[in-house]
Amino acid sequence: MSKIVFQRTKGLTEKEFSYCPGCTHGIIHRLVAEVLEELNILDKAIGISPVGCAVMNYEFFNCDMQQAAHGRAPAVATGIKRVRPDNIVFTYQGDGDLASIGTAEIVHAAHRSENITVIFINNAVYGMTGGQMAPTTLVGQKTTTSPFGRDARLCGEPIRMSELLATIPGATYVERVSVHDPANVRKAKRAVKKAFEIQMKGLGFAFVEFISTCPVNWGKTPQEALNWAKEHMINYYPLGVFREPKEDAQ
Repeated sequence: MSKIVFQRTKGLTEKEFSYCPGCTHGIIHRLVAEVLEELNILDKAIGISPVGCAVMNYEFFNCDMQQAAHGRAPAVATGIKRVRPDNIVFTYQGDGDLASIGTAEIVHAAHRSENITVIFINNAVYGMTGGQMAPTTLVGQKTTTSPFGRDARLCGEPIRMSELLATIPGATYVERVSVHDPANVRKAKRAVKKAFEIQMKGLGFAFVEFISTCPVNWGKTPQEALNWAKEHMINYYPLGVFREPKEDAQ
Protein backbone atom coordinates (compact mmCIF):
# COMPACT_ATOMS: atom_id res chain seq x y z
CA MET A 1 0.00 0.00 0.00
CA SER A 2 1.51 3.30 -1.11
CA LYS A 3 1.68 6.30 1.19
CA ILE A 4 1.34 9.90 0.02
CA VAL A 5 4.27 11.92 1.36
CA PHE A 6 3.95 15.02 -0.81
CA GLN A 7 1.11 16.55 -2.80
CA ARG A 8 -0.23 19.85 -4.07
CA THR A 9 -1.48 22.12 -1.34
CA LYS A 10 -5.12 23.14 -1.56
CA GLY A 11 -3.84 26.70 -1.33
CA LEU A 12 -2.72 26.54 -4.97
CA THR A 13 -4.79 26.02 -8.10
CA GLU A 14 -3.78 23.50 -10.76
CA LYS A 15 -2.56 26.30 -13.04
CA GLU A 16 1.11 25.83 -13.97
CA PHE A 17 3.46 28.59 -12.81
CA SER A 18 4.59 31.00 -15.52
CA TYR A 19 7.90 31.88 -13.83
CA CYS A 20 11.33 31.37 -15.39
CA PRO A 21 13.32 28.23 -14.47
CA GLY A 22 15.03 28.65 -11.12
CA CYS A 23 12.93 31.61 -10.03
CA THR A 24 12.05 31.23 -6.36
CA HIS A 25 8.60 32.85 -6.69
CA GLY A 26 7.24 29.30 -6.99
CA ILE A 27 8.73 28.21 -3.66
CA ILE A 28 7.39 31.31 -1.94
CA HIS A 29 3.94 30.82 -3.48
CA ARG A 30 3.94 27.29 -2.09
CA LEU A 31 4.86 28.45 1.41
CA VAL A 32 2.13 31.10 1.50
CA ALA A 33 -0.42 28.63 0.13
CA GLU A 34 0.53 25.93 2.64
CA VAL A 35 0.18 28.35 5.54
CA LEU A 36 -3.24 29.51 4.36
CA GLU A 37 -4.37 25.88 4.17
CA GLU A 38 -2.82 24.81 7.48
CA LEU A 39 -4.34 27.77 9.35
CA ASN A 40 -7.71 26.90 7.77
CA ILE A 41 -8.17 30.44 6.43
CA LEU A 42 -8.29 29.80 2.67
CA ASP A 43 -11.99 30.58 2.52
CA LYS A 44 -11.40 33.85 4.41
CA ALA A 45 -8.24 34.97 2.63
CA ILE A 46 -8.11 37.83 0.11
CA GLY A 47 -4.80 38.37 -1.67
CA ILE A 48 -3.70 41.47 -3.55
CA SER A 49 -1.76 40.86 -6.78
CA PRO A 50 1.02 43.31 -7.72
CA VAL A 51 2.42 44.59 -10.98
CA GLY A 52 5.62 42.70 -11.75
CA CYS A 53 6.61 39.08 -12.25
CA ALA A 54 3.83 37.95 -9.90
CA VAL A 55 1.18 40.02 -11.68
CA MET A 56 -0.82 36.90 -12.54
CA ASN A 57 -0.61 35.21 -9.15
CA TYR A 58 -4.39 35.49 -8.96
CA GLU A 59 -4.31 32.42 -11.21
CA PHE A 60 -2.15 30.49 -8.75
CA PHE A 61 -3.48 31.19 -5.25
CA ASN A 62 -6.66 29.27 -4.52
CA CYS A 63 -8.39 32.08 -2.66
CA ASP A 64 -10.09 35.35 -3.51
CA MET A 65 -7.66 37.72 -5.21
CA GLN A 66 -7.76 41.39 -6.20
CA GLN A 67 -5.51 43.09 -8.76
CA ALA A 68 -3.98 46.42 -7.71
CA ALA A 69 -2.32 49.15 -9.75
CA HIS A 70 1.46 49.32 -9.60
CA GLY A 71 2.58 49.91 -6.00
CA ARG A 72 -0.93 50.41 -4.63
CA ALA A 73 -1.44 46.96 -3.08
CA PRO A 74 -1.16 48.20 0.56
CA ALA A 75 -3.79 50.88 -0.12
CA VAL A 76 -6.10 48.34 -1.75
CA ALA A 77 -5.51 45.91 1.12
CA THR A 78 -6.31 48.67 3.60
CA GLY A 79 -9.65 49.36 1.96
CA ILE A 80 -10.60 45.69 1.79
CA LYS A 81 -9.58 44.96 5.38
CA ARG A 82 -11.49 47.94 6.75
CA VAL A 83 -14.64 46.97 4.87
CA ARG A 84 -14.23 43.25 5.61
CA PRO A 85 -12.37 43.09 8.95
CA ASP A 86 -13.13 39.39 9.43
CA ASN A 87 -11.24 38.44 6.28
CA ILE A 88 -7.51 37.70 6.18
CA VAL A 89 -5.93 40.17 3.74
CA PHE A 90 -2.42 39.92 2.32
CA THR A 91 -0.35 41.59 -0.37
CA TYR A 92 2.32 39.87 -2.45
CA GLN A 93 4.75 42.39 -3.96
CA GLY A 94 8.15 42.64 -5.61
CA ASP A 95 10.87 45.21 -5.02
CA GLY A 96 9.91 47.42 -7.97
CA ASP A 97 6.29 47.41 -6.89
CA LEU A 98 6.79 47.89 -3.15
CA ALA A 99 10.16 49.60 -2.77
CA SER A 100 9.92 52.05 -5.68
CA ILE A 101 6.55 53.25 -6.95
CA GLY A 102 4.79 51.89 -3.85
CA THR A 103 7.11 53.24 -1.15
CA ALA A 104 4.56 55.73 0.21
CA GLU A 105 1.79 53.14 0.37
CA ILE A 106 3.81 50.59 2.32
CA VAL A 107 5.31 53.15 4.72
CA HIS A 108 1.97 54.68 5.61
CA ALA A 109 0.23 51.30 5.90
CA ALA A 110 2.87 50.43 8.47
CA HIS A 111 2.48 53.80 10.21
CA ARG A 112 -1.25 53.19 10.55
CA SER A 113 -0.52 49.63 11.67
CA GLU A 114 -3.07 48.30 9.22
CA ASN A 115 -3.99 44.76 10.23
CA ILE A 116 -2.69 43.17 7.03
CA THR A 117 0.09 40.76 6.06
CA VAL A 118 2.68 41.80 3.46
CA ILE A 119 4.83 39.32 1.53
CA PHE A 120 7.74 41.21 -0.07
CA ILE A 121 9.95 39.59 -2.74
CA ASN A 122 13.42 41.11 -3.08
CA ASN A 123 15.44 39.86 -6.07
CA ALA A 124 17.37 43.11 -6.59
CA VAL A 125 16.18 43.68 -10.15
CA TYR A 126 13.14 44.54 -12.26
CA GLY A 127 12.42 41.03 -13.47
CA MET A 128 9.32 41.41 -15.63
CA THR A 129 10.34 44.45 -17.67
CA GLY A 130 13.80 43.40 -18.78
CA GLY A 131 16.23 43.43 -15.90
CA GLN A 132 16.58 47.12 -15.10
CA MET A 133 18.16 48.42 -11.89
CA ALA A 134 15.80 48.36 -8.90
CA PRO A 135 15.92 50.26 -5.59
CA THR A 136 17.33 47.04 -4.11
CA THR A 137 20.05 46.42 -6.74
CA LEU A 138 23.41 45.98 -5.01
CA VAL A 139 26.29 48.41 -5.48
CA GLY A 140 28.36 47.16 -8.40
CA GLN A 141 25.59 44.85 -9.64
CA LYS A 142 25.16 45.00 -13.41
CA THR A 143 21.69 45.42 -14.91
CA THR A 144 20.37 46.58 -18.27
CA THR A 145 20.30 50.17 -16.97
CA SER A 146 23.52 49.90 -14.96
CA PRO A 147 25.79 47.99 -17.38
CA PHE A 148 28.90 49.02 -15.44
CA GLY A 149 27.34 48.23 -12.07
CA ARG A 150 25.27 50.32 -9.68
CA ASP A 151 27.15 53.46 -8.69
CA ALA A 152 26.27 54.59 -5.16
CA ARG A 153 27.47 58.13 -5.91
CA LEU A 154 24.78 58.49 -8.57
CA CYS A 155 22.04 56.15 -7.35
CA GLY A 156 22.52 55.94 -3.60
CA GLU A 157 22.81 52.78 -1.58
CA PRO A 158 20.27 49.95 -2.04
CA ILE A 159 17.20 50.45 0.13
CA ARG A 160 16.71 48.06 3.05
CA MET A 161 12.95 47.87 3.46
CA SER A 162 12.90 45.66 6.55
CA GLU A 163 15.24 47.96 8.45
CA LEU A 164 13.27 51.00 7.30
CA LEU A 165 9.87 49.63 8.31
CA ALA A 166 11.23 48.34 11.63
CA THR A 167 11.73 51.95 12.73
CA ILE A 168 7.99 52.60 12.47
CA PRO A 169 6.02 52.16 15.73
CA GLY A 170 3.00 50.81 13.85
CA ALA A 171 4.95 47.91 12.37
CA THR A 172 4.13 44.96 14.61
CA TYR A 173 6.27 42.30 12.98
CA VAL A 174 9.12 42.59 10.45
CA GLU A 175 11.35 39.69 9.41
CA ARG A 176 13.68 38.95 6.48
CA VAL A 177 14.04 35.37 5.30
CA SER A 178 15.48 33.46 2.34
CA VAL A 179 14.74 30.30 0.37
CA HIS A 180 18.22 29.48 -0.92
CA ASP A 181 18.36 26.11 0.89
CA PRO A 182 15.96 23.70 2.65
CA ALA A 183 16.77 24.91 6.17
CA ASN A 184 15.95 28.48 5.26
CA VAL A 185 12.80 27.41 3.42
CA ARG A 186 11.55 25.93 6.70
CA LYS A 187 12.45 29.11 8.61
CA ALA A 188 10.69 31.18 5.97
CA LYS A 189 7.51 29.19 6.34
CA ARG A 190 7.50 29.79 10.08
CA ALA A 191 7.82 33.51 9.45
CA VAL A 192 4.90 33.51 7.02
CA LYS A 193 2.78 31.58 9.50
CA LYS A 194 3.62 34.02 12.27
CA ALA A 195 2.74 36.98 10.04
CA PHE A 196 -0.71 35.57 9.36
CA GLU A 197 -1.26 34.60 12.99
CA ILE A 198 -0.49 38.20 14.01
CA GLN A 199 -3.23 39.40 11.69
CA MET A 200 -5.64 36.76 13.01
CA LYS A 201 -4.99 38.10 16.53
CA GLY A 202 -5.65 41.66 15.37
CA LEU A 203 -2.16 42.84 16.32
CA GLY A 204 -1.51 44.99 13.27
CA PHE A 205 0.95 45.29 10.41
CA ALA A 206 3.10 42.22 9.62
CA PHE A 207 5.84 42.18 6.98
CA VAL A 208 7.95 39.29 5.68
CA GLU A 209 10.75 40.05 3.21
CA PHE A 210 12.09 37.21 1.07
CA ILE A 211 15.54 37.21 -0.48
CA SER A 212 14.73 35.77 -3.90
CA THR A 213 16.57 35.03 -7.15
CA CYS A 214 16.26 36.03 -10.81
CA PRO A 215 18.57 33.67 -12.73
CA VAL A 216 17.62 35.00 -16.18
CA ASN A 217 18.22 38.68 -15.47
CA TRP A 218 21.20 37.94 -13.25
CA GLY A 219 22.70 35.95 -16.12
CA LYS A 220 23.21 32.85 -14.00
CA THR A 221 22.08 29.25 -13.79
CA PRO A 222 19.50 28.46 -11.10
CA GLN A 223 22.19 26.97 -8.83
CA GLU A 224 24.56 29.88 -9.44
CA ALA A 225 21.75 32.27 -8.59
CA LEU A 226 21.07 30.55 -5.27
CA ASN A 227 24.77 30.71 -4.41
CA TRP A 228 24.97 34.38 -5.42
CA ALA A 229 21.97 35.21 -3.24
CA LYS A 230 23.65 33.51 -0.30
CA GLU A 231 27.07 35.09 -0.84
CA HIS A 232 26.06 38.60 -1.89
CA MET A 233 22.40 39.40 -1.20
CA ILE A 234 22.37 38.13 2.37
CA ASN A 235 25.63 39.89 3.08
CA TYR A 236 23.90 43.24 2.45
CA TYR A 237 20.40 42.15 3.46
CA PRO A 238 20.96 40.13 6.67
CA LEU A 239 18.31 37.64 7.67
CA GLY A 240 16.46 37.89 10.94
CA VAL A 241 13.65 39.47 12.95
CA PHE A 242 13.78 43.26 13.00
CA ARG A 243 10.58 43.88 14.94
CA GLU A 244 8.14 41.63 16.73
CA PRO A 245 5.24 41.82 19.19
CA LYS A 246 6.39 42.78 22.67
CA GLU A 247 5.24 39.53 24.24
CA ASP A 248 7.41 37.58 21.73
CA ALA A 249 10.45 39.78 22.30
CA GLN A 250 10.53 39.15 26.05
